[in-house]
Amino acid sequence: MKILIVAPSWIGDTILAQPLLMRLHELHPDLSIDVLAPAWSAPLLARMPEVRRVLDNPFAHGDFNLLARRRLGQALRGEAYDQAIVLPNSWKSALVPFFAEIPLRTGYIGEWRIGLLNRRHKLDPVDFPQLAQRYARLAEAPDALPLHPRALPQPRLNSTSAQQQAVRNALSLPLYAQPAIFCPGAEFGPAKRWPARHYAELARRLASDDLPVWLVGSEKDRTLGEEIARLAPGAALNLCGRTNLEQALDLIAGARLVVSNDSGLMHVAAALDRPLLALYGSSSPAYTPPLSPRAKIVSLHTDCSPCFKRVCPLGHFKCLENLTPETVLEYL
Repeated sequence: MKILIVAPSWIGDTILAQPLLMRLHELHPDLSIDVLAPAWSAPLLARMPEVRRVLDNPFAHGDFNLLARRRLGQALRGEAYDQAIVLPNSWKSALVPFFAEIPLRTGYIGEWRIGLLNRRHKLDPVDFPQLAQRYARLAEAPDALPLHPRALPQPRLNSTSAQQQAVRNALSLPLYAQPAIFCPGAEFGPAKRWPARHYAELARRLASDDLPVWLVGSEKDRTLGEEIARLAPGAALNLCGRTNLEQALDLIAGARLVVSNDSGLMHVAAALDRPLLALYGSSSPAYTPPLSPRAKIVSLHTDCSPCFKRVCPLGHFKCLENLTPETVLEYL
């Protein structure tokens, strides 16, 4: 059996889709899974043993391009997939499996997809409040008894000692250090980012010869990392913008502790089974929690959160401004 997964566009959502892949393999022991995903996520999906192959999804967010989607679908007809599972809820995300003439096309009802999907699930937000649960539900037929949410498999990413040492060699980092890694970025927006001065204060309190503090993030986080390093001179090494996603994964795999906003790298740390403090402000741990027993949720649960906004709509940012380093330290 061969299944094509149309993947989401966010790092965290991609990891939260892994329990679906695990469940599919449980149901179909001889299954091959290919994933249609943005090129940047290929290294991440390559660390999931459930995935046979990653196919490049070249369409940026908001890019309709009907003719190109039709050409891609037609090019995939020769793969003879038995089923496609479409994780994004948009209409255009279901076009490629339709043009590929995949006989069984599964996804949630939404955005006028009735003609594009022929196995349609209705979202049940009460019984399945978590995004990972909703994804995993798509492994079953709509009328089937679903896997109990508490039985959801935990995401697992592979990282070998050789891979971890390779990235440290490339960055001239000590091979056997066990750092505390801070992930101060959040692609979604500033309402999910703990303030730089709080990260700096936490670095000053934690950093030692036995526990160096490394800042990990994308190129977009480089300036933020520089600010934290400036506010904590000698206590934090800024690696933001110096790694690709695969290298960031292998750095996090060797961490003694990870402190992260609700971000893609937070879910990476959880899938690598690292001790994790997950800082929540404008978003909700009820919807996208880190799926790891070693993760601790740190949140003030203010009256105005979760608002799910990119920028604080009230202008005060209290949900994370008032979350002090002293409070975070209490979770260690």
